[in-house]
Amino acid sequence: MSTPALAAPALPLHTAGPYVAAAYIVFLALVLIYVAIMATRLSRTERDLSELQRDVEAAAEKPEEPRDLEHVR
Repeated sequence: MSTPALAAPALPLHTAGPYVAAAYIVFLALVLIYVAIMATRLSRTERDLSELQRDVEAAAEKPEEPRDLEHVR
């Protein structure tokens, strides 16, 4: 009993070259797309973080107003 991988002959090097190059190009494209997506998410997170920091600093500068607390029994 032979497995299909062992039974199938390997492609000659001059025939397999374009397929290997295409595989590398596809892999590189996927890595570049992933890096672009991560860069976009990072910039969005940094923007949100700076906005939150501005809100916290603004709240710290603003004098706190007295609260009207109700007593619940």
